[in-house]
Amino acid sequence: EVQLVESGGGLVQAGGSLRLSCAASGFTFEHYAIGWFRQAPGKEREGIACVSFSDGSTYYANSVKGRFTISSDNAKRTVYLQIDSLNSEDTAVYYCAADEVPYPLTAQAMGLGTSAFGFWGQGTQVTVSS
Repeated sequence: EVQLVESGGGLVQAGGSLRLSCAASGFTFEHYAIGWFRQAPGKEREGIACVSFSDGSTYYANSVKGRFTISSDNAKRTVYLQIDSLNSEDTAVYYCAADEVPYPLTAQAMGLGTSAFGFWGQGTQVTVSS
């Protein structure tokens, strides 16, 4: 059974940094891609970044390039999202999601659409205070 558990959210001051974690279990990393998404109040869920373990590539939404970094520790089966220079617009529930990649596929080809990912965590709240 695929399970994803996010952690690391909380209340942080504007300008600060945060690292979110996504602990994954129930599947073989090399055959999956994992993405980070967020949903702000009253807005649609949007894709932030993803990593394809089939080839190790990463892909970012243009809106977050430079401030967000996706990384992984395969031994710990954990994917991280580092967020720097936080601002109020980053306030949202952050989710990680996963789906199978049955053949080598770049993260860009996987994309950041919510429909591309079939397994979701419960989310972790990030609130940025000004």
